[in-house]
Amino acid sequence: MAKDAAPAVEAPAPVLAALSVQETLKPGQSGSAPSLAVLPFTNRSHLPEDEVFAEGMVEDVISALTQGVYVRVLGSLATANLSRAAITDLAALGRQLGVRYMLEGNVRRVGANLRVTAQLLEAETGASIWTAKFDRPLSELAELQEELVTDIAASLDTQVYSLEMERALKKPSDLTAWEATVRAMSAYRKWDAATHADAIREARRAVAIAPDYALGHAWLALALAGHYLAIPDDSAEVQRIRAIAERAFALAPDDASVLCYVGFALCLVGYPEEGERHTGRAVRKAPGSGVLQLHHGVSCVMLNRPEEGLSHLKTAERLMPGSHVMWVVKEWQSRALQALGRWAEADAALVECIRLNPTHGGNQVHKALLCVQLGRDAEARRHIETARQLGFDLTPAELFWRRTASNSPRLDADITIVRKLYAATEPGA
Repeated sequence: MAKDAAPAVEAPAPVLAALSVQETLKPGQSGSAPSLAVLPFTNRSHLPEDEVFAEGMVEDVISALTQGVYVRVLGSLATANLSRAAITDLAALGRQLGVRYMLEGNVRRVGANLRVTAQLLEAETGASIWTAKFDRPLSELAELQEELVTDIAASLDTQVYSLEMERALKKPSDLTAWEATVRAMSAYRKWDAATHADAIREARRAVAIAPDYALGHAWLALALAGHYLAIPDDSAEVQRIRAIAERAFALAPDDASVLCYVGFALCLVGYPEEGERHTGRAVRKAPGSGVLQLHHGVSCVMLNRPEEGLSHLKTAERLMPGSHVMWVVKEWQSRALQALGRWAEADAALVECIRLNPTHGGNQVHKALLCVQLGRDAEARRHIETARQLGFDLTPAELFWRRTASNSPRLDADITIVRKLYAATEPGA
C-alpha cells in the first residue's frame, strides 16, 4: 500500500446507511461534552499559606481541565464569589450553574505531606460519585504543584468519560450526536469485530443526527479504519475513509480531539506520516489529555520512533488511571520496548495488556511473536491457538500485523514467523 499522502478528496462519497431503528431526534441535535463547575476548595489545615494554596488550586484545576476532551469546565468567575461553607443545597446550586457535574476539594496536612482530596458530585442530586486523594511532600510542593494539578484534572477527565459512557450506553433513545459518539468510543473496551460494527453504527448515527458534527465524522473514520485492519486491500475503501477524515478536519481543523482521531485513522489505513502530523498537533494543543498522548505515542511507534513514542505512552498511562483504553497503552508500550531491545519490560507490558483485554486476537499474535524472540516456542504456539479460538485466523492476523507494523524493519521476518506458527497449529499438524 502506498504510504505517501493521497490527493485531497473534495467530495466524500455517501457513507450513511439507513438507521435500523425509528429515531425520535431533532435534526442537528449535536449535544456536547458534559459541563462541570469547580467549587472553592476548603482549607482544612487552617493555615494561611494553605489558604492561598487552596484558592490557587481552583484556578489551576480549571486551567488544566480545559486541556481535557471529555468535559467542558465553567470559568472561575462562575464560582469565584461562592463560599463552600455557605453552600447548603448542592443540587440547587447545580441547577443554578447549569452543569451536570461539580468538583469540590479540600487541602490538609498529613505528616510531611500535603493531601488534596477531590470529590466529583452529580449536580442533579448533589450525590458524591467519585473521590480521590493526591499526596505530595511539603518539601517538594513548589516543584510538584503543576504535576499535582495535572494528575487531578486528568483523573477527573477520565472519570467523567467513564460515567458518560455508561450513561450513554444505558440511554434507550433520544440520543444526541455526542452521546452516539461516546457509544462509538466504547468500542475501545474490546476492539473486536462485534464492537467495530457497533462503533460504525453509532458513529453513523451521530452524523445522521448532526451532519456537521466533526467529532462524529472523525470517529466514523476511525471505526472504519479499525475494521479495515482485518480486511483485504481495498483502495476504494481507503479513499472513502480518507474522505470522511477530511470532512471531519474541514469542519473542525483546530479541535484537538478531532485532530487526534483523524490522525489515528490515517495511520491505520497506511498514512502514518500524515496521521502523526495531526496527532502531534493535537498533543501540542492539549498536552494534559491522556487519550491524545496515547494516540500520538502509537503514531510515533508506527513511524519507528520508539523512544519518543514510549515517552508519550508513559504520559498517557499516568494521565488515565483506570481507563478502559489502558490495554491499548500497554500493547504499544510493549511494541516500543521491543524496538528498544528491552525484552523483559516488553513482556511484562504485554502480559498486562492481555490481562486487561484477553479476547483481542491481535494481542495474542503479538504475544506469540514476543515469545519466539524470547525462546518460548511452546508458549508462542499456545497464543496462536488462542487467537484461532477467538476467530483470528492467519489472513486477518497477517493483515493486522502488516498494517500496524508497516514500517518495522522486522516486518518480513515477523510475517514469516506468524505463518510458521499458524502452520504448526493447524488441526492435525
